Amino acid sequence: MTYKVQKTEAEWRAQLSPEQYHVIREKGTERPFTGALNYNKESGTYTCAGCGAELFSSEQKYDSGSGWPSFWAPLISENIGEETDRTLFMTRTEVHCANCGAHLGHLFDDGPQPTGMRYCVNSASLNFIKGDKSK
Repeated sequence: MTYKVQKTEAEWRAQLSPEQYHVIREKGTERPFTGALNYNKESGTYTCAGCGAELFSSEQKYDSGSGWPSFWAPLISENIGEETDRTLFMTRTEVHCANCGAHLGHLFDDGPQPTGMRYCVNSASLNFIKGDKSK
């Protein structure tokens, strides 16, 4: 798949920490309850650690108890891509940044209303920008 943001593997390795590289480029998963943003309750915007695209808002974040930051909807739906993931002997929906292809996590249909969806995202895939952009 071709993305707007294209980087060499050397550029990705220079930009990302080893954990971020594993999650974003190798579709890894951080251990539950260890991510820096899992317990974040500040107002702001969650952006892609790979390219800076705006992905989620603190207004859609909730505590799912899963151990990873969870959102019931993306901030800008066009910035989230989906693919079928058949690893680990199950079928899931992988979510990635539509701008650079960074692996974010998975999408499940056990979230709260109004969408009933749970975007279960690795903290390593995200950066957080504090503050309310609507002001």
